[in-house]
Amino acid sequence: MSATRAAAPPADGAVDPATPPDLPRRRGNTLLRHLAVVAVAGLVLVGMSYALEPFRNFQLATVAAYLCATAGLTVLTGLNGQLSLGHGALMATGAYTVAFCQTAFSDRGVTGLWLLPVSLVAAVAATVAVGAVVGVAAARLRGPYLAGVTLAVAVVVPALTVTFDGVFNGEQGLSVPVEPPPLALGPYFPYERWQLWVAGAATLLALLLLANLVRSRYGRMFRAVRDDEVAARLAGIHVARTQVIAFVVSAATAGLGGALLAVLAQSVSPGAFSLTLSLFLLMAVVIGGLGRLAGAVWGAVLLVALPDLSHALTEQLTLSPAAAQRLEGNLPLAIFGITLIVVMLVAPGGVQGLLSRLGRAVSARWRARRS
Repeated sequence: MSATRAAAPPADGAVDPATPPDLPRRRGNTLLRHLAVVAVAGLVLVGMSYALEPFRNFQLATVAAYLCATAGLTVLTGLNGQLSLGHGALMATGAYTVAFCQTAFSDRGVTGLWLLPVSLVAAVAATVAVGAVVGVAAARLRGPYLAGVTLAVAVVVPALTVTFDGVFNGEQGLSVPVEPPPLALGPYFPYERWQLWVAGAATLLALLLLANLVRSRYGRMFRAVRDDEVAARLAGIHVARTQVIAFVVSAATAGLGGALLAVLAQSVSPGAFSLTLSLFLLMAVVIGGLGRLAGAVWGAVLLVALPDLSHALTEQLTLSPAAAQRLEGNLPLAIFGITLIVVMLVAPGGVQGLLSRLGRAVSARWRARRS
């Protein structure tokens, strides 16, 4: 009789425990909360663009471009457990694609504000194709073998741009023609502010999609595969397909980040996407907080602030021009390595993990005092 009662449909007005009625509302609340956060971040970004000087606007736009890559790498490595040393090459794929598209439009005399979004979408599509190929191979590998494949990608892609110099113009790279800000913004609208708006809008859209993906069924599948592949397979999860999806998503955001960097610099060259960049990206997400999208923000800020810090330290020393150049070229990697060691000793969860623990401690102490 109890089984009959359990199988019987609920009466009018009753709540069926097997299908919680608040599940759609929770999903809707999650999406609305993410939209609200993105809207507030967009307003703050616009306000900062008016308050900051042009060079700081350019730096903030560069942070937004790097944030696309670090956020995607956070999803891949932090949530799905796949180690990638080739995201610099994926960024180069997006950068060269946007350069080809913008040059083709410029050569044919095509103008319009819709050109740049089309080029960015083409860059993402091209990187998705490359990421799918690499992801299928990566899904069959584990540990050092996976790292070796992505490392090979990071070395091969820049080498191809030098080998086929008739297409990619070798070490000199390609220019990226970009139209000026719309005339509706005024004849004296700062170009750096327009760059920040473009990069910020693209990055916020990417973060919105990633945040919803992380909280969706696919995000739970990513974490299940990361924690235990055997248990995930027994639970009915297609492990290889999940890993390919994670790699494709991460590649898409990396391609968008590389395309934005090319648009900001209005040029692209193989030297800007070397193996060192791939190492920097990986160390940045670990320092910021592996597995947390908020940690990707700290990693992107560190990637932009590090060259300035290295230049400032070099200026404080009395060195010959050649020695100063060598030191400034190797100092960022040394600072990154030292920072990584310190963070792993002091805060294994990264900067964001440390901030979360401090926030919980302050909240607990405040509740204890209040009670």
